[in-house]
Parts: sequence; C-alpha cells; structure tokens
Amino acid sequence: MKNKTIFVACDTSNLNKIKKIIKQTKTKKLKIIPKFGLQFFYSKHGRKFLEDIKSDFWLDLKINDIPQTAMSAIHSLKDLKKCKYITVHANGGLEMLKAVKKEAKKINKNIKILGVTVLTSFNNKSLKEIGHTKKIKQLVLKHAELINKSSCDGVVCSAQEALIVRKKYKKLLIITPGIRLPGDSSNDQKRIMTPIDAFKNKVTGIVIGRSLTNGNVKNNTKRLVDHLNQ
Repeated sequence: MKNKTIFVACDTSNLNKIKKIIKQTKTKKLKIIPKFGLQFFYSKHGRKFLEDIKSDFWLDLKINDIPQTAMSAIHSLKDLKKCKYITVHANGGLEMLKAVKKEAKKINKNIKILGVTVLTSFNNKSLKEIGHTKKIKQLVLKHAELINKSSCDGVVCSAQEALIVRKKYKKLLIITPGIRLPGDSSNDQKRIMTPIDAFKNKVTGIVIGRSLTNGNVKNNTKRLVDHLNQ
C-alpha cells in the first residue's frame, strides 16, 4: 500500500487540531501527506506554521488570476521549503498555467503544479447554472488538455473522470478529492467514490478529509488501512 499516496485534507483554522491530524494520521502502512487549503493558509497562524513545518505538504490554493498575478503569487511562496504540491485552476487558461509552471521551476524544481478541473461539489446541473454548455466529463478532458499543454504536472478531478483522463494522458499525475470511506456521508460533495474504487480508476493519489478528520482520527486512519487491504 505504500505506493498509494493519500492526502489528508486539513480543513480547519485550529492549529492544535491541525497538529493532531498530522500526528494521528502517521502510519508506516501508508504514505499520508497533509493538504492545506485556504481556510488554514489564511488563518492567523497558518502561514507561519507552513514556513516551519518539517514534513512535505500540499498547498491547495487553487490560484486563478491573470498570468502575471498568478506568477507573482507563486513567487511569494518561495519560503515554504517543504511545499511539494500547489494547485491552480485550469479555468485560468493556458498562459496562466504556463506562467505558474515556469515560476514554480525557478523557486523550487521539486514543486508539482496541479491543475484543478471541475470541483467535486459540481454536477451537470450546477455546471449548467453557471453557463457551461459542456458536460462534466467533456469539460474535465478539455481542462486536462490545457494542463498537459502547459507542462504542469497533474490534474485534480473526481475519481469518476479519472479513467478517461488516464486513457488519454498516461504521464499526468491524477489526484482525486471527493473520497469517502464506505458508509460515510457525502456532505457537500456530489461526485464521490471510495478509496479502493478510486485507485481502481488509475489515480495517482486521493484526497480524504472528513472521513479521516471527523471524530477519532487514529481509528479513522485504521479504517482506511483496513479498507485498502481488502
């Protein structure tokens, strides 16, 4: 199982809870990397904590702006030495994706830039509501095309689209949020899947949040290990 990468979504601004999640999800049986989003990064102690952290992490900022601003945002993260993954929205377009990748290589050649496609909180109905005429799978493939052209490293999409992306783009990393352990609530996610089924769909790694971080974190981590051992 060590070849399966698990990202634990640390979605809280509570520093003590962050430390608890990181500590209690550590296991020799899985490679678990913390993922920090806007909630923690914008919090009072968030950025300082990430400057000093000793373990690799994913910074899930979903950058989406004009190319120069997006590039400058990446440059401003140069002090976060243990940051190994950063997200940008594919909606930002090809030039923005290229600019971000170019700047990332300058500040840290080990950073992987992941392009976010269609958020897992969307379904075809909600996508239509904001003006898109393409279905989710079509739009994810279009975004994956831009991400691949830009030389970014990977795609963030739901596990439901992972197989069609993998079929066309063999070398891209594919990371899938919207992961739930069997029986857990889907909450605000619409396109969800279990960890085992996601890995069957040829993903590189999965993001799992509330199934791990709600309640007893150690027990939840054991549930994940047991689930993947089936």
